[in-house]
Amino acid sequence: MSADTEHGEGRAGLGGPPGGGLTTGEVARRLGVAPTTVRTWDRRYGLGPDAHTDGRHRRWTAPDVARLERMCALTATGLPPAEAARLARGGTRPAPTTTARGAAGPPPAPTPRRSRAGSGLRLGDVRQECRGIARAALRLDAAVLDELLLTAIADHGLVAAWTEVIVPTLQAVGRKWETSGERYVEVEHFLSWHVSGALRRAAPPAVAARPGATTVLACVPGENHTLPLEALAAALTERGVPVRMFGGALPVESLVAAVRRTGPAAVALWAQSRTTASRPLAQHVAAMEWGVRGARRRPVLLTLGPGWAGRTVPGLARPSGLAEAVAALEPPVAP
Repeated sequence: MSADTEHGEGRAGLGGPPGGGLTTGEVARRLGVAPTTVRTWDRRYGLGPDAHTDGRHRRWTAPDVARLERMCALTATGLPPAEAARLARGGTRPAPTTTARGAAGPPPAPTPRRSRAGSGLRLGDVRQECRGIARAALRLDAAVLDELLLTAIADHGLVAAWTEVIVPTLQAVGRKWETSGERYVEVEHFLSWHVSGALRRAAPPAVAARPGATTVLACVPGENHTLPLEALAAALTERGVPVRMFGGALPVESLVAAVRRTGPAAVALWAQSRTTASRPLAQHVAAMEWGVRGARRRPVLLTLGPGWAGRTVPGLARPSGLAEAVAALEPPVAP
């Protein structure tokens, strides 16, 4: 896992000794804004770090980041940036003034409400990147969201980024949707779309098929949740494994035809719901054979997803996560 650096400095702990703290890039990911935004707030409004390392390198401590978090919350309410910056630095709103005729002047603006863009997601003890990605998704900020997702994949690797950053954030947004009367459906769709795009952009070009080495990935009929399979496809492609991805709700006849045409070393079937997981289908695909008589082959079949819980098919593997699925699929398709 690579360390984020800026001006040649390595990563250090937030609020640590001289030379410690976060880089501007790390702070931007935590807040869910672009690094240029952080630098602009520093240059225009004096919201930079209290101290520089060696008088030059920017390192943000806990109080520095707290000011920027308040700036994010204030601007998200519609407050002008200059006014938000003044309040973030600890300023107070002026009291009503009295005119020469004794009349009260304009009342102060209402106290800003807490921003929904950076609150309400129970992210728990997960990577700080989750918080920034969630904020960007809640703001429907496409450019920043793409940058944060691709940076997380580049920094941590595709499998770790999916498991420790993307999935917790998707789950947090899903919980927000479920507990708010479906007010955040657009956020979930928006985040899922950009995750799908990031997975495709981060993966290398598709690997050419090799006889007996291809892996077929498909959702069972009636199942449209494709993101986990997209993550698996990207992770396998990254490792040089030929993949044929058929996406959501592949009809039974089409699945059988795809298996017969590709002669895969492995087939992975995803089911999100127990209502879509089908034991007879899994058993049928696992029993398919092809090749010359006396040297017929069958695919290794994996049942993936929570839909298979309690519907385990004897003799078939059911990996519990992306890393386990990758590990199970690499040996069968090794050249």
